[in-house]
Amino acid sequence: MAEPQEDLPGIGEPASDEPQSDAEARLALEAERIAEALVFASAQPVSETYLAQRLPKGTDVKPIMQRLKALYAGRGVNLVQVDDHWAFRTAADLSFVVQTDENEVKKLSRAALEVLSIIAYHQPVTRAEIEDIRGVQTSRGTLDVLMEAGWVRFRGRRRTPGRPVTIGTTRDFLDHFGLEEIRDLPGMEELKGAGLLAGRVPSNFQIPIPLGDDALDDDEDPITQLDLEELGLLTPRGEEAEEKS
Repeated sequence: MAEPQEDLPGIGEPASDEPQSDAEARLALEAERIAEALVFASAQPVSETYLAQRLPKGTDVKPIMQRLKALYAGRGVNLVQVDDHWAFRTAADLSFVVQTDENEVKKLSRAALEVLSIIAYHQPVTRAEIEDIRGVQTSRGTLDVLMEAGWVRFRGRRRTPGRPVTIGTTRDFLDHFGLEEIRDLPGMEELKGAGLLAGRVPSNFQIPIPLGDDALDDDEDPITQLDLEELGLLTPRGEEAEEKS
């Protein structure tokens, strides 16, 4: 745990003889540099909580990150927001420059794409609900592919007979598809504009508004260690199960 930081000079009594505005500007710049370094040094998106713990006490993280985001907006590397986390990513229009055969993600099957879309828009959703929407059974292998990609996760257990497991998307899903939050998923008009709803669309067809809240719903219970063991995610001794090759 990071040691408590000293109060920001300028909040309270000035730390020097410099004019208050100049001192504040210098402190803001230094906080931006620290935040920039912390995000740059991390291989994973960095949470605002993590940044707040390491910036001088009293620093307001959000405006600092927004200023940095604007600074990098037109460059080859962008600072992107993923939920309440931040990361540096190659500008979307330059992604083709750095793609190689080795790091290309394996294309998902049509079934996997359908399941991923249903989970994204309808979460929290159970396997039975996915099958009801698709009209066909969903194989365990399809869900395994999405979980191995890190895009979906088990959320909890529904408070209904049989206690089915609920499934939702992850922060890695948002990061991979360039979304700040799940509500940024395209709506019906955007899907039509992209040609994804070409042809005749039933009059009663609706695109659900995704909720995407990590907090459990009122009808969900948290997953316990025993649940994880039953799902094959933990061994009976509490150790993480090895990934299937």
